[in-house]
Amino acid sequence: MKRTNKGKRGVASKRRSRRLVGGLRVRLVVTFVVVALISAVTSTALAYRDARTAVLQRAQNAAVNDFRERVGAVAADFDVPPDQRTLSRFAAKVSEGIGGKIVVARYQDLTAVSDSLAETEGRITVELRSAVMTGDDAAFQRVQWRGEPYLVVGTPVTFADGDHRTSGLEVFAISDLRAERDDTAALLDSVRAGIVPVVLLAAVLALLAAGTVLRPVRKLGRATRELATGDLGSRVAVTGHDELADLARTFNETADALQASDAELRVQEAKARRFVADVSHELRTPLAAMTMVATVLEEDADQLPPDAARAARAVGAETARLSRLVEDLMEISRFDAKAVRLNAAETDLADTVRASLALRGWTDRVQTHLHEGVRAVIDRRRIDVIVANLVGNALRHGAPPVTVTLATAREADGEWVTLEVADHGPGLPPGARERVFDRFYKADAARTRGAADDSGQGSGLGTAIALENARLHGGTIDVADGPRRGAVFTLRLPLRRTGEDTE
Repeated sequence: MKRTNKGKRGVASKRRSRRLVGGLRVRLVVTFVVVALISAVTSTALAYRDARTAVLQRAQNAAVNDFRERVGAVAADFDVPPDQRTLSRFAAKVSEGIGGKIVVARYQDLTAVSDSLAETEGRITVELRSAVMTGDDAAFQRVQWRGEPYLVVGTPVTFADGDHRTSGLEVFAISDLRAERDDTAALLDSVRAGIVPVVLLAAVLALLAAGTVLRPVRKLGRATRELATGDLGSRVAVTGHDELADLARTFNETADALQASDAELRVQEAKARRFVADVSHELRTPLAAMTMVATVLEEDADQLPPDAARAARAVGAETARLSRLVEDLMEISRFDAKAVRLNAAETDLADTVRASLALRGWTDRVQTHLHEGVRAVIDRRRIDVIVANLVGNALRHGAPPVTVTLATAREADGEWVTLEVADHGPGLPPGARERVFDRFYKADAARTRGAADDSGQGSGLGTAIALENARLHGGTIDVADGPRRGAVFTLRLPLRRTGEDTE
């Protein structure tokens, strides 16, 4: 029992650890958090992109419109061809009208900058110059210069004579976009900072949702385990009209059907057991008379004609076999009715085995290796039944030598006594090991049904009765193939002595 409890506790702890690591609750929370995180990151990226585009577009449109209008206003009083001084004055006036931005005016080989200290070569690209030179309207380009963003707007100046011919004057304005960049970065930081509370909120919501979903699942699991342990009255409360409620209703309906079937089977089983017990009991009286008659016929068989003598001996053998079958059925009925009690006393096990073999005349047919001085609290009659069944099976269906070995063993859960019965026959056929202790099962279905010997075999109940007697002592019987050939039946009993707990 201790070993079994440890195994159950180990399995339960493994199940709990698996639930903690990969349980449905963890998976739900992780899924919620991942979805929330992906949604937040996606929303942040889209918001940042749209905000950045809107800010830059607004700054760009304002810069282009203001620049175009200012250039048009200043160019109305500008005469070509200009000299360097005139061109510089033109650039300064345009810069004053657009907020002091750097303005570059170019006319053929002349170049004037509103801020003489400003470096413009790296910010006005060749592509923008080509677009202004070949176009008839304003062009612009966003550039990075020394790691900082700038918007460069350029436009050709045309004559106001109606044909919009270019005058050869080209004007460029350089606008600083660092303020817009800082605004979009601040927006990104604020949205990014909002991801943490969103993820935490998602985790809380996931826990709440997991609790709502898993609570009925846990109740259903608890009821299922109770049902598996034999509590057929286990039910779950049905609340709501969702899929979990349908599952709970289905479970309750299944449990109702199972309980009804179990009750019906129990009634039928009780009737069958009662029938077997009643029939066995009613057969005892006529069998007693038949046995007396058969005994008389067997004693006088030598005086009868040969055919009559054979018939008398056959009737005697079959009557004895029928008597043993009735006794076995009554014994099984007592086990089923839980009416069997141990008449236990401290006994020498080696003497018990030797007495059982001698009673049936098997002493010369069986090799024994009995550990002397092994004493335990047992029911001697029931141990005799076990020995008779196991050794009888080995003699009937095995081959010599048949050996009986008595020994003791100390294990983690206490001291045990083992009684091993081995033969050197053909062994058990495939699939027989799992059914050898079933009632009325015979490993060799084609064997002849001759007269049974003193072992009480022939009905298919012997091994079943032996196992029940072993369990009554708190032990068991195992079967295995021999090291070379044959079958090995091993009786294991707890080595209890007087004064120890015998429960």
